[in-house]
Amino acid sequence: MSRERLSVREWDRLEAELKRGPLAHGFSDDQRWTLGRIRTLIGRLFHKVYTVQGVAKLLKRHGWSCQVPVRRAIERDEEAIKMWKDEVWPRLKGPRRTWSPTSASRTRQAKG
Repeated sequence: MSRERLSVREWDRLEAELKRGPLAHGFSDDQRWTLGRIRTLIGRLFHKVYTVQGVAKLLKRHGWSCQVPVRRAIERDEEAIKMWKDEVWPRLKGPRRTWSPTSASRTRQAKG
């Protein structure tokens, strides 16, 4: 395991800054923390350089985990999705192939 490069005080500050959110740190286009953004934040706050993988290890070491947004799109139409899965996808996917023996050889069949 790699050596911790942030002191306890620095980690506490980083955690507090992460809780303030990306907007407070100039990331206005999307309100999610990414490893790249956290890496940038560490550089700005503490003048220390981490790789993206190093940031992932740091967060995991301190009990943080990757999260997926819980909410779904407001525009999501469950009926349209069900119809697509039931009717359109099977046509696109096509019928299931039946089993038939094949050759694993890369050689061509002899002619004549």
